[in-house]
Amino acid sequence: MNPFFSIIIPTYNRRESLIRAIESVQKQSFQDFELIVVDDCSQDDTKDILKKYPKIKTYFNTKNLGVSASRNKGIKNALGQWICFLDSDDEWLSQKLKMQFELIQSHKECVLVHTQEIWIRNGVRVNQMKKHKKAGGDQFTRSLELCVISPSSVAIKKDVLVEVGLFNENYPCCEDYDLWLRITSKYLVHYLETPLVKKYGGHEDQLSRKYIAMDYYRVCSMDELNRNFSLSPYQLEKLKIVLVKKCEILLKGYKKHNNLSNLKQIEAILANYK
Repeated sequence: MNPFFSIIIPTYNRRESLIRAIESVQKQSFQDFELIVVDDCSQDDTKDILKKYPKIKTYFNTKNLGVSASRNKGIKNALGQWICFLDSDDEWLSQKLKMQFELIQSHKECVLVHTQEIWIRNGVRVNQMKKHKKAGGDQFTRSLELCVISPSSVAIKKDVLVEVGLFNENYPCCEDYDLWLRITSKYLVHYLETPLVKKYGGHEDQLSRKYIAMDYYRVCSMDELNRNFSLSPYQLEKLKIVLVKKCEILLKGYKKHNNLSNLKQIEAILANYK
């Protein structure tokens, strides 16, 4: 019999935090799951660490392909009806799966449920800004500005991922933003106010530190969404407002710093929405 949840941990050179992430899954009070770890060609001893956990399904990329390719490999090999992601630098509290399972069972229309999280930066707990506040229901408009759903907190019905498409492997960052737009354009989401994830930040290999102009990928994502999905007139109007604003900010920065690499592309996108 297949497990209810398939949990996917992508990892790259994070042996210490990976152990913490794995053990937080193993300590879950709800145990009907399989755990899949996809090692994105780590250069440390991650492979040796994983040998200590024989019950984990492990996959190894032969070259460094990025987090989207790693998550997608996990999804394609998952047996569960529901998919959960856990970043290898994050940690779950012990009731996470149990509370999500109970909500899913009591709300048959549910396709995605995410949770509140505890933010820790450089070892210190910090408060989230108002713009990052989590919520349920129609999250499409809020998801246009920035990511308001954390990958480590979600449980997603696998059928929905197949329907809207998996992570875009062409995006080195904002791949979660892109997926949430596709899902929230079609579905309402559910939310648990209980903090069930510890989200760690401040370390050097975070994507948000590596990629500065992340709005470039958000603009590309919004443009692709409009071209490939049927948005309602209301959704399209909201998308246009945010896309135009982000394009204008990007172009101002490109011109100021004489960065011409993406200038023409963003000018062309902007011209289609003004």
